[in-house]
Amino acid sequence: MPTALVTGATAGLGSAFARHLAAQGYDLVLVARSETDLKERAEDLREQGAEVETIPADLTTDEGCGAVTERLRAAPAVDLLVNNAGIGHERPFLATGIAAEERLLDLNIRAVLRLTDAALTAMTERRAGAILNVASVAGLGPAWLSSTYPASKAWIIAFTESLASSHQVTSAGVRMTALLPGYTRTEFHQRAGIPTTFPPPWLWLSADDVVRTALKDLEKGTVVSIPSLRYKIAAWGLRHLPRSLSRAVAWDISKPAH
Repeated sequence: MPTALVTGATAGLGSAFARHLAAQGYDLVLVARSETDLKERAEDLREQGAEVETIPADLTTDEGCGAVTERLRAAPAVDLLVNNAGIGHERPFLATGIAAEERLLDLNIRAVLRLTDAALTAMTERRAGAILNVASVAGLGPAWLSSTYPASKAWIIAFTESLASSHQVTSAGVRMTALLPGYTRTEFHQRAGIPTTFPPPWLWLSADDVVRTALKDLEKGTVVSIPSLRYKIAAWGLRHLPRSLSRAVAWDISKPAH
């Protein structure tokens, strides 16, 4: 059986990835901060017939990242890494506090860097494997003003594109995909304190649809996966319209009525 390691695996897209991968016959290594939540999620998946290993780890810390990178280098080999764990803040940059902003960068960027390095080293040596990094359509432009979140996701997109197209990765037969979902019905917004009354209902995606698209695109070798036509159109606009126009219509979380 192939093995997949999923970070942020107890809720949202991470939980959906774990469920879909279990259905596809993967053994699972689940990573999250809460040991209690991990045990509950693992039991649910074991009832589906999956072999499940858990690693309670805070990926904003050296110790947490170290525990996961050690597993990525160990046996049985991890065939698929899903870098899903990430956070965003509802409060504007100057109100969030530098410690919270650094924690966001540690999780959204530094952990992705370290885990990708460990997984890719092992995969290129074996000449097999795949990595899926969860970014966001917001990373394509100034979709949120006064927020570090889009910048962190822009890094993931550029990082994944750079590696996925490189000779050292393609010649080893390793596939890499950056997933760029739009607004998706998960616990992410509630945890960040972001209201879900905006945008309108037709802009929201289901986690299952996002995961199905991502796994199909990864299998096809698509480097940038954007679920749904509406977000493909939004991505085109963020990439090709003048940045001044994007900034003018962007969501400014520093406004009192945002």
